[in-house]
Amino acid sequence: MVKRRLLRVALNRMAEEPVVLLQGPRTVGKSRLLAELAVATGGEVVDLDDPAVRDAVAADPSLFIRRAGPVLVDEYQHVPEVLDAIKAELNRDLRPGRFVLAGSTRYDALPVASQSLTGRLHRLDVHPLSVGEVMGFEEHLLADLFEPFEATTPRRTSSTTRDAYLDLIAAGGLPLALARPSLTSRNRWFDDYIRLAIERDVSEVATLRRGALMPRFLERLAAQTGQVLNLTAASAAAGFDRTTGETHLRLLEAVFLVWRLPAWGTTLRARATSSPKIHVVDTGVAARLLRVTPDRFRGRDPAALTELGHLLETFVVGEMRKQASWMDGIAGLGHWRTSDGVEVDLVVERDDGAIVAFEVKSASRVREEDLRGLARLRDALGPRFVRGVAFHLGEHSYRAGERLEVLPLDRIWTP
Repeated sequence: MVKRRLLRVALNRMAEEPVVLLQGPRTVGKSRLLAELAVATGGEVVDLDDPAVRDAVAADPSLFIRRAGPVLVDEYQHVPEVLDAIKAELNRDLRPGRFVLAGSTRYDALPVASQSLTGRLHRLDVHPLSVGEVMGFEEHLLADLFEPFEATTPRRTSSTTRDAYLDLIAAGGLPLALARPSLTSRNRWFDDYIRLAIERDVSEVATLRRGALMPRFLERLAAQTGQVLNLTAASAAAGFDRTTGETHLRLLEAVFLVWRLPAWGTTLRARATSSPKIHVVDTGVAARLLRVTPDRFRGRDPAALTELGHLLETFVVGEMRKQASWMDGIAGLGHWRTSDGVEVDLVVERDDGAIVAFEVKSASRVREEDLRGLARLRDALGPRFVRGVAFHLGEHSYRAGERLEVLPLDRIWTP
């Protein structure tokens, strides 16, 4: 059983908030988290994925939410009326820790939900498992990097091989996929997962006029993962116009298959683009959509190596996003790209304005020119820039300039 870092965060939020919502992709482990929260708090789980329970709750939602202990509702979006019952109950008693909801659809994508619990609900995103969670390490690199540069992380040599990195990227972090005994079995699971997410989860949010084209559209977005979003091209390749593409993209975001990393720093003097990057939520899903495998990467095919670079960026951004979700005081994540082509793959900003930035390289060494974006951002921000890190697939850690360092990729999860 994997120990989820989010359990501790959720318990802390229950001590302060009347309603906590756990939202994330299907089969990411939300139900297990709910069960663990119920054991820890003496609460009771109401499972709306069970058709009999769903029918009973739909008939009388109030009956199921008036309990002495915390009420934990799994897949609440199946019976949105339960939110109105919770709202009525909170009008009488607004104590913290009363309700925990879990759902596989983004809260603000549900029309009823968007009006029911505004101001009374705290959302926590449940991401795929981090590498550290799978391996049993408690990651804290992102928190460490916000410390002064002199208090830097230990310098050590990595023993993780390139092949091991390729396997981690292709496997992703969805628990049921990781449990599969072979690549063939895992790929079959990914195919079923993608189909169910589109056919079942998307249909709960909206009725699509051209829903048959959604799988093709998702494939075209996956081909852009880790890159600046070109919605016009993805829409045209799928067979519809840009307006329809935006609608479909929002639905894929609503069911946690993809997400947009916004542009950051558009107010800096160095003129920055405002276009977001697109990322598939899980690199295992992305690799399957692209039909790439670790063996194809090992073959050194130029096209495959380009895809590896994009998948690696999505992998690193995803791992940092998970670590950010366990921390207090994170204001936001973004990417920085200037009009003359200088870029930084990920910028993490703290509430006090402090910045840590990341560049991701799929080679075993980092060249001086690879640090150009980090150096430009450092010079633009001055003291707000705490540290810039370039990850690579090689062995060595070292300082690479003022508040810049180079780290092996496995430094993300290893102590």
